[in-house]
Amino acid sequence: ISGVRDIHADHAASHIGKAQGIVTCLRATPYHCTRRKVFLPVDICMLHGVSQEDFIRGKQEKNVRDVIYDIASQAHIHLEHVR
Repeated sequence: ISGVRDIHADHAASHIGKAQGIVTCLRATPYHCTRRKVFLPVDICMLHGVSQEDFIRGKQEKNVRDVIYDIASQAHIHLEHVR
């Protein structure tokens, strides 16, 4: 956007965008759950034995928190790539 033409800057911007997208999805989860929608990766939910209904009901058990942690960890990995 500022005219920078550098492959490394493009790569960093890509990782920042991915991290921001993941965080935005996590932050919006409570809002979406009030509308009975869950946009979290099903494979990670299944890995921890969590259903979409668990999120919709607002459960805060360890396995639900583990799903959030795993997804947030992906955002952290993207930020580490940028650094």
